[in-house]
Amino acid sequence: MMKSIKTSLLGAAAAAMVFTLAGCGGGGSGGGDDEAAVLRRGISAKVDTLDPHRSSAKWENIVISDMFTGLMQSAADNEPIPGVAESWETSEDGLTWTFKLKETQWSDGEPLTAEDFVYAFRRIQDPELASQYSSLLYIVKNAAEVNAGELPPEELGVRAIDDYTFEITLEEPAPYLLGLLTHYTTYPVPQHIVEQYGESWIQPENIEVNGPYKLAYWRTGDQIVSEKNPLFSEADSVCFDRVAYYELEDSAAVERKIEAGEMDINNGFDGGRVDELKKRFPGWVRTTPGLVTTYWTFNSSQEPFTDVRVRKALALALDREFIVDKVLTPGYVPAYSFVPPKMSNYNVERPEVSFMDKSREARLEDARALLQEAGYGPDNPLTFEFIYRSTDDNPKVAPVAQANWEDIAPWVNAQILKQDTKVLYARLRQADFEVADGAWIADFDDPINFLYLLESDTGQQNYGRYSNPQYDALLSKASQTRDLEERAEIFAEAEKLMLEDYPITPMWVQVTKNLVDPDITGWEENAQDNHRSRWMCRKDLEGGSDEVADASLDD
Repeated sequence: MMKSIKTSLLGAAAAAMVFTLAGCGGGGSGGGDDEAAVLRRGISAKVDTLDPHRSSAKWENIVISDMFTGLMQSAADNEPIPGVAESWETSEDGLTWTFKLKETQWSDGEPLTAEDFVYAFRRIQDPELASQYSSLLYIVKNAAEVNAGELPPEELGVRAIDDYTFEITLEEPAPYLLGLLTHYTTYPVPQHIVEQYGESWIQPENIEVNGPYKLAYWRTGDQIVSEKNPLFSEADSVCFDRVAYYELEDSAAVERKIEAGEMDINNGFDGGRVDELKKRFPGWVRTTPGLVTTYWTFNSSQEPFTDVRVRKALALALDREFIVDKVLTPGYVPAYSFVPPKMSNYNVERPEVSFMDKSREARLEDARALLQEAGYGPDNPLTFEFIYRSTDDNPKVAPVAQANWEDIAPWVNAQILKQDTKVLYARLRQADFEVADGAWIADFDDPINFLYLLESDTGQQNYGRYSNPQYDALLSKASQTRDLEERAEIFAEAEKLMLEDYPITPMWVQVTKNLVDPDITGWEENAQDNHRSRWMCRKDLEGGSDEVADASLDD
């Protein structure tokens, strides 16, 4: 009976909240406490899950990381700072990390302990959960074997020494670990809630969190709303009372909301119209060089893309320079390698595909010859499908790519198909495609975060199911190498090998793209494009100044 009363009250409160948000106007111009206390964010695509262990989407992370805090957390500039952990020690061999935890609570008042972290690390490796991102944590001792069902979860390299001491044992040294621990795959989840409600634990009527905001309303295609969590350990430094997230893929709809004063932030815009947008929305356009590579994947697990000659021919034909100069957002650069230029721990001569310096005519000639060698021609045309995301600049690029491929010869027939972004990534994870668009933004600032995607045991995020034992061996060797310069050299050797095997074709390195109301304070550009709502405020809010964000960072 109590549960049904609680659910009913929550439903009524959520409905009232949504009505209030719908009536908010002003875009930061002031006009009432309810209006001023709400941060309104566009997140570009529909949310499939808000479970930290089931998600693999950047736009879902915007919501998830407003609700949960890991051992480490991201500052406004995305630098790792202490989260639930207050201090840590590392063994001499770099394999054992011991974290002392702050005394914090879940939003229902239950204490958060080291056992919650043990439970979470084991849960993401549970084979039955089938997490899309489990391989990101294969650096934890025995994680791959636990995920494969070859070892019990108790053999995973994590343990609670006591209620407030958590230990992680790694397979190999990881100089990037603190950055990785800001990622949502490492967040604690409330065991008492997950076990009580199962898959529905993440619904507004059930969820408990340890971060600055708690989910209050979620209806797909409408909006998601989170409310400030008063039991968050740093709640006093959080400015906004609520955050509303809009699942808007249509840039025109976003712009109408901005014009109507109903949007504060959107995580993207039509890059080809950047000058127009700067005039229409003065001060809103924000870009910075990002750790983001758009790359297209060939499904090397099925014909005709099991043949490297076919993969290379299609990579050769793509006119990256034209696409970047004439189609995309200013600031993008053509990509001839996978790891983006600004990546840390990679201070070596970067590998690039061998055809980079060839003319367009020479590339097309080579592509034609490769396809003919592979048996294609007028009597055996090459026909394939290219699927691409419905968001951002991608729909404008697809017909250019189609024309590029058909420039090889009349018997190359490329069919293009636009897909809802969420649907496209689901197809990628299932290897249900021939050639597909996609992008990767760094989860942490280290080359392994890109290169591991092509390892044979990575699983769902190795979209084309590429497998090369030599590549795997090089990454394994790099993982055991503590000297960062030597490690970088091995990474470069591995990347060069992979690039010449063409499981993917890098297309361009992106700048981050956001629309941000100039009245929003606490926003800081960063290459990983992470912007937590907790650091932001609005100029006209009481205490809503840059000093609020600065004080938060010093905690």
